[in-house]
Amino acid sequence: MMTLEKIKLEKIMRTVSIALVLAVGLAYGPIQAEEAKAADIANVSSGNQSSLRGLIELDVTRPADASKRIPRDRAPYASAYVYQPPLIPHQIRHYELSTNANKCLSCHSFKKARESGATKISVTHYATREGQVLSDVSPRRYFCLQCHVPQVAADALIENTFKPVDSLQ
Repeated sequence: MMTLEKIKLEKIMRTVSIALVLAVGLAYGPIQAEEAKAADIANVSSGNQSSLRGLIELDVTRPADASKRIPRDRAPYASAYVYQPPLIPHQIRHYELSTNANKCLSCHSFKKARESGATKISVTHYATREGQVLSDVSPRRYFCLQCHVPQVAADALIENTFKPVDSLQ
């Protein structure tokens, strides 16, 4: 039969053993991970496949493309398909769009659109999922950039054969 002291001693030794294993693992683990990472990176290749990044090795970071210029103000863009969220025809950098403020509504809300000359937001933005009409913009439509984006003159990244519907041409 084991005595109480012997049981306590075994528990202490087991705890010390676990602590030592963890300490060694924590000390040696990152070294092994770095070696494995370096070996993996050395073996990364594009396989001679061209992508939107061009024919470049996957572990090479190429310089970022220059930012596209967004026109200051212009006429609204024509829609390319039915129910397309309108594109934003002006710069929106530094616009606050958070749970506390929505800069878009300072010009595009029903109250302010006439005096600002901006396009009024659709009445659909005032309805809930269940069709209940609200007196203010629905929370599900509050974050404009979920659907609306600024448009820039940029080359297509891939070939595009899309044609707008006849009624919109």
